Amino acid sequence: MKIKLRKSVIFLLSVTVLAPIVLYTNTLGAYLASSSSRNEFIEDVSTFTFAGEVRPLNVLPQESSAALKEPLGVVYSENLGDSSSESSNASSGENVHINRQLAEAEDGISSLANLGSGGNTIRQVTDQEHEVALEKKEENTRETELIGKVNQAEQNKANREIVSRRSKGKSGRPLERTAVVKDNPREAGSEKQNERVIFPDARIRQLKDQLIQAKLYLSLSVTRSNPQFVRDLRLRMKEVVKVLGDATKDSELPKNALERLKAMDQTLSKGKQLEEDCASSVKKLRAMLHSAEEQLRVHKKQNLFLTHLTAKTVPKGLHCLPLRLATEYFMLNASQQRFPNEEKLEDPKLYHYALFSDNVLAAAVVVNSSITHTKDPSKHVFHIVTDRLNFAAMKMWFLANPPGRATIQVQNIEEFTWLNSSYSPVLRQLGSPTMIDYYFKNRHVESDSNIKFRNPKYLSMMNHLRFYLPEIFPKLDKVLFLDDDIVVQRDLTGIWSLNLRGKVIGVVETCGQSFHRFDRYLNFSNPLISKTFSPRACGWAFGMNIFDLKEWRKQNITEVYHKWQNLNHDRLLWKLGTLPPGLITFWNRTFALEKSWHVLGLGYNPNVVQKDIERAAVIHYNGNLKPWLEIGIPKFRNYWAKYVDYDQVYLRECNITP
Repeated sequence: MKIKLRKSVIFLLSVTVLAPIVLYTNTLGAYLASSSSRNEFIEDVSTFTFAGEVRPLNVLPQESSAALKEPLGVVYSENLGDSSSESSNASSGENVHINRQLAEAEDGISSLANLGSGGNTIRQVTDQEHEVALEKKEENTRETELIGKVNQAEQNKANREIVSRRSKGKSGRPLERTAVVKDNPREAGSEKQNERVIFPDARIRQLKDQLIQAKLYLSLSVTRSNPQFVRDLRLRMKEVVKVLGDATKDSELPKNALERLKAMDQTLSKGKQLEEDCASSVKKLRAMLHSAEEQLRVHKKQNLFLTHLTAKTVPKGLHCLPLRLATEYFMLNASQQRFPNEEKLEDPKLYHYALFSDNVLAAAVVVNSSITHTKDPSKHVFHIVTDRLNFAAMKMWFLANPPGRATIQVQNIEEFTWLNSSYSPVLRQLGSPTMIDYYFKNRHVESDSNIKFRNPKYLSMMNHLRFYLPEIFPKLDKVLFLDDDIVVQRDLTGIWSLNLRGKVIGVVETCGQSFHRFDRYLNFSNPLISKTFSPRACGWAFGMNIFDLKEWRKQNITEVYHKWQNLNHDRLLWKLGTLPPGLITFWNRTFALEKSWHVLGLGYNPNVVQKDIERAAVIHYNGNLKPWLEIGIPKFRNYWAKYVDYDQVYLRECNITP
């Protein structure tokens, strides 16, 4: 009886406990085998669907579906594509987890079969299921982290695609630089390496390259046997030349530029099919390259000549202005031709400026910009020296446009009776037949390697007056010298209080680069130069210089200048100009000023740093590209033009406009 009862209990347990587990295992295997994707997420493991019927799992503990909901912020995708190897790792991890579950379920079934051992079967199954649940929870955590990384990579990729689409303009053309989303430091570093710069003239360059290829194909002998190809190629070349026109940027090209580029590319692809000897092609390419280099050399030389020619000429408006002013000046009576405050002209306690110029408008900008930034204009005195031709016009301008409470003096260089050829060697040299022949003899530009030294300004004594400051201002102690191509941007009063420490002149050194050293300006093959000076000595520039006239007189600087000018009578020590004799005359007599006092290069260098310009006390348009000329650098012109009153009646009458 006991044996029968025991068999009944075992049978009952097998039916109620073992059968559901077997059924669950087989059903889950069938479900996984038929699933379309192994990455599919099962939201609720307490129930499953088999043959359209929802069945509960009676043996496993019931878990709420909320406990296994997917984490917030994690997006699951059935097809992760080629995002990374993490995706495959996540998939393989899930497969391992499922296989482990199936193996453990089979172990549970085998343990139930061994009922004769006397163990507690229900407790064994429950303990095993509890361990499975813990392992499952750990696996879910690892899976969540892996899938989160995969989806983060996918999200970053999507963001980059969106930004890339937005970085294109309305016309569909890409911007100058491809956008990069720096959502991940590592990704940002790799993307930065692969970042592609798109030039604003990329299409123009491509069209020009096509023209070069087309010319090469036309020069090949093999193309002569294919007249149809030659006709097509010539037609495409005409179209490309017409499209290019005078465009310098892709935005200036016509709308059909892309069509012409594609058409030329198709025609050139036909030329690639032609067979030709490589050696002859290389020779022709070298010949074309040599010809292009020669044309470039000629054009550069012509451009240099035309630039110097433009710098030497006077624009129509600036020619009209002094004539108009001189006419008005001679209509004034003697009392109206005098400036006020003449008693301040020799007061050493005031701030005195020396300006030597024959350009009325340029001198006006220097005075206007200086007064604009002074705290007390009544203490500032401007001494302007000009030539006889512009003397009346210069006086009339400042009589008609008085500089507020500042004092103005205009002098004529012809009235300096002490300045004559017997006293000044440079004046004697400028009037010599050899110098006149050098400047005025008809010669071709190609044969003259020193074209810049043939500028008429080197013939003007106005350019050398800076070496005679003590003679011009015998009662003054300090003078601030200003060129007429500068603009003052802040108060210069503080420069008079600087201690020059026994030096004669305060300068801003310009030897940040090698070509601004002494060997650029002086002939060190001459023993007189090489024995006295260092070729690597730091150069400096005139334009804004403070002079201590007491030290000048004490050290007899004018005689030093005369000595070296006499030694250079044949121009073997240096070419013409004032900077080389200035470097020699004030050798070891210069006091270095802070660089922000004087920033140079706005008349020849378009790459002057913007911050340096904005911080500078004085900006200098040294070079040929003066701001009052059409060839001036456009982005620097406004610094000068804002101190010109274009509504002034004389400027309007002479049609001088911004």
